[in-house]
Amino acid sequence: MKEFFSNLFGRNHNPESIVSFDVIDAIYNHLYNQQNSCEFKMKGIHNNVFVNLYSFPGSFNYEEAKNQIEKSGFKNAYEVLNELYKKVDIGVVSEESIQAGFDYDYIHIQFYTEPTPEIKKYLKHVLHNFIIVFCCTNSTEINDFKLLYSGNHFVNYTREILETEGVDLKNPKSDIQKIGFEKFEIVLQGICQYLKIEIPETVALPSQENLLPDEIKITVDLFEEFIRLVSRGDIEEKVVKKESKTLFKNFKKFPQEEYSENVYGHFDFFEIIDSWSSDWKFDPEDAESFISDLIGEDLNFEYPEETYSHNLFPYIQSALEKRDLELMTYETYGDSYLFFVANKNEVGRILELSEIIKIPVVKL
Repeated sequence: MKEFFSNLFGRNHNPESIVSFDVIDAIYNHLYNQQNSCEFKMKGIHNNVFVNLYSFPGSFNYEEAKNQIEKSGFKNAYEVLNELYKKVDIGVVSEESIQAGFDYDYIHIQFYTEPTPEIKKYLKHVLHNFIIVFCCTNSTEINDFKLLYSGNHFVNYTREILETEGVDLKNPKSDIQKIGFEKFEIVLQGICQYLKIEIPETVALPSQENLLPDEIKITVDLFEEFIRLVSRGDIEEKVVKKESKTLFKNFKKFPQEEYSENVYGHFDFFEIIDSWSSDWKFDPEDAESFISDLIGEDLNFEYPEETYSHNLFPYIQSALEKRDLELMTYETYGDSYLFFVANKNEVGRILELSEIIKIPVVKL
């Protein structure tokens, strides 16, 4: 049996906004009646968008979650829920409702965005978590929702959900929140498109574009294009043909969920083009020397004293930008880099192909 508690203040609903009860409720009904979770790709969003329907206490009814609840100083999942309700001005669940065993549903939406220029020195992508809890405002029926937000990874789920904070999308508290809040509206539109949910005509759509990736047939030609772009064309055609066939063969050989773990040849491939392998520590002299070799001319750039490693990226990129170039790296998933230089006007296509053919490269 489902029950939602009363909101103590005004209703959070604007029928012209994508972040409205009508849209959120339609997503909830789909998750409740058809599939309680989904993940999908969206244009302009790194990795997948994750959408899950959870409930208190049902989703916390396993040993690890119970231990996390106890370590957080609570007796049960209802007490955790009441902590969240207090943050967004929703009346707490009564002891009578707890004894009746009611479930209280909520939606957890998770996605990544590009970081701010300052944060980009340390992180390649920023995580955003939105928790949507339902309530009633001046009504005995569900007609409202509240938002909680966190930028943390939910390793310890109970602890992390307790550290979420109630938010107003119109009043972000940081530049990171501003980016996440703006993308949240587009993500909601993407969720509706993916789940084939009709958005009310009253809603002003944040985007007029198709937000889902176009259906693409993976062929060896895509690998050839990728090789030519990351090498800036400085590679023999016979090598292009040979390497593209090898990469395409591996792509078809391994299941997608095991692909990255099995295809070690990606690293070898980048070593046959002009690239620079480095651990996470490097000094400006090394950067100038190796990048000069990659581009075939002397590269000198100005930088503050005592600046090293990733803190040099803005200064390197500024110097390369004057040559219409950009420094990128293969994603080694470790504390090392495998740098290469790309033509700046081709970076977008390289990243697009990277997603399609599952050879991970990233902007710096």
